[in-house]
Amino acid sequence: MINLSRLNKEAFLVNCDLIEFVEETPNTVISMASGRKLVVSESCEEVKRRVIEYKRQIYCAGPEEKTDK
Repeated sequence: MINLSRLNKEAFLVNCDLIEFVEETPNTVISMASGRKLVVSESCEEVKRRVIEYKRQIYCAGPEEKTDK
């Protein structure tokens, strides 16, 4: 999940595996697989950067970085 914020600066988490697409209209709108639309204060590029960072943490972590909790 990635941290994002609403236009009022309220932070929340988004399951980035359920994002269908992101567009700027001029606000950044995230369309989810459920059909729900989320308006966030981050730019499209920032959302993309956070998704990539999250995916790298999940899929590129070495065995010493993965822990069983």
